[in-house]
Amino acid sequence: MRKIIHIDMDAFYASIEQRDNPQYRGKPVAVGYAGPRGVVAAASYEARRYGVRSAMASKTALKKCPHLIFVSSRFDVYRAVSRQIMAIFHEYTDIVEPLSLDEAYLDVTENHKGIASATQIAKEIKQKILDSTQLTASAGVSFNKFLAKIASDQNKPNGLFVVKPNRAELFVESLAIEQFPGVGKVTVKRMQQLGIRNGWDLKQKSENELVANFGKMGHIFYMNARAIDDRQVEWLRIRKSISSETTFEKDIDNIDELAVILDSVAKDAFEDVKKKNFKGRTITLKIKYADFKTITRSKTLQHTVDDYETFYKTGFELLQGIDLSPKVRLIGLGLKNNEPETNWGEAVQLRINFDGKQEH
Repeated sequence: MRKIIHIDMDAFYASIEQRDNPQYRGKPVAVGYAGPRGVVAAASYEARRYGVRSAMASKTALKKCPHLIFVSSRFDVYRAVSRQIMAIFHEYTDIVEPLSLDEAYLDVTENHKGIASATQIAKEIKQKILDSTQLTASAGVSFNKFLAKIASDQNKPNGLFVVKPNRAELFVESLAIEQFPGVGKVTVKRMQQLGIRNGWDLKQKSENELVANFGKMGHIFYMNARAIDDRQVEWLRIRKSISSETTFEKDIDNIDELAVILDSVAKDAFEDVKKKNFKGRTITLKIKYADFKTITRSKTLQHTVDDYETFYKTGFELLQGIDLSPKVRLIGLGLKNNEPETNWGEAVQLRINFDGKQEH
């Protein structure tokens, strides 16, 4: 039986800003941009008491909390702190699966220090993170990833929750259906229509019925309702793509203006491509219109993209084929790895969408 720990930093970006700026401590803080197109990337616990959440429009956040303090993001600092935290994880095990800058699974079944108790390891990691970064983390401990993930949410912030094998099914039965991974607002409504409001209700449904209603996720729901999750902690994560995007304050339908912005976006993405020595052949342009409809256009080259001129030129060619009459609110450009995974051996952390990640 595996021993899995899920570590999740508490309000990571906002907590770093409060740590580095004493005047923000104890006050509602949002990392992001307060303009008309702004989005909350992270919210402190003081802000969450007013209903402010990550991925929320800034104007909505300000309505909920008029005295909300907006702070510009400093991702270079967040990445540096993340490296400190990941180094602590690797003191105990090499089997670490980062999910983002502030969240990871650890398999400590066998660990560098020979500690038999996963709970003890989680306590030590939490303390080391606090000592080295002055930040708190929450940990979930169990025998699979599904249970460890849910456990880390139970006592936030600065929590530690353990789900032991003999209590696992009863624990799952008591969970509200919203706590299950993969259950968003749309799925919740469908679940409720089927009379499913908690883990116990979910467990009463047959696998065939769940698959009929939720497709492949139905099988996962069926297994999770029984506290079953056979996924291993994937310590080798292969980067599949690198991209960058930006949202405009005003919608744009002028191709010359978009070309200038595309140049900036392309430079940001290609800088990361060179820094990571990333190899890819497919260039993808992303466009989001004023009505929030999103489209992508891609072109795969015969050779890997090794120079910025090719990267930008291909992106601009794709842009020229786009209908701009609805006006554009977001543009992005990315490079995708087309090679089989067996050709790539570098363990890397997946790039995350900071505007969309729901922090805990």
